[in-house]
Amino acid sequence: MAYVARLKKEYTERIVGSLKEEFSYSNVMQVPKLQKIVVSRGIGAAVADKKLIDHAVEELSNITGQRAIATVSKKDVAAFKLRKGMPIGAKVTLRGERMYEFLDRLVTSALPRVRDFQGIKANGFDGRGNYSLGVIEQIIFPEINIDKINRINGMDITFVTSANTDKEAKSLLTELGLPFKKK
Repeated sequence: MAYVARLKKEYTERIVGSLKEEFSYSNVMQVPKLQKIVVSRGIGAAVADKKLIDHAVEELSNITGQRAIATVSKKDVAAFKLRKGMPIGAKVTLRGERMYEFLDRLVTSALPRVRDFQGIKANGFDGRGNYSLGVIEQIIFPEINIDKINRINGMDITFVTSANTDKEAKSLLTELGLPFKKK
């Protein structure tokens, strides 16, 4: 039998039924699902030091379990001494099993390690069912060895869902375990 991520199994067995009942969908295929998770990081200081990009790619690869890629600038900005095509960040797009594994690690081990954690803000929705979350320090992830980092950087995590509204997306992400703040 092939390996199935814990959250994926929970989604198919429990979450689909509860969301179908909550929003009274007529068909199981109407139930929103998590399509991908994008983890990205911008490194402004990479204009001066190219090795920072390599460190960022390596850290994102360790955190997500998938090889990260360097992102490049799309245009010239003279004020930042930036030229088109220069590497200025790193990103990873997770789908399938790795996406559910990353979400499981984020919810169960990384977010509880944040100091004075009260939950994540619910105002990161874009109106189309996608949610973005900012993490201030990469050291909340257990995969990062604190002795080997050269700078503390943050990252953005974007959850792309097939939901049509923010309410449906918030319901889905809450069922998947994201701890939103209570009002």
